Amino acid sequence: MIADTVRSIWCRELKRDDISVDDNFFALGGQSLIMAKIQMAFIEELGVEVPVDQMFLNSTVASISAYIESMGAETS
Repeated sequence: MIADTVRSIWCRELKRDDISVDDNFFALGGQSLIMAKIQMAFIEELGVEVPVDQMFLNSTVASISAYIESMGAETS
């Protein structure tokens, strides 16, 4: 499931294990350097390139996962 993978990436890059699918990236302390690391992880782990503007527009695990799913990404 994409949301599980996205949540795992966020937990790793934000160094937290208590992130829910509705938590806001910026409220969790997210900033541009972390966003760039997450963007690279999306490419490496999900095979999708998520534009920065979409990462700003979709600032929760749930919303960015829905966006990634709309791009046709799949997890194995």
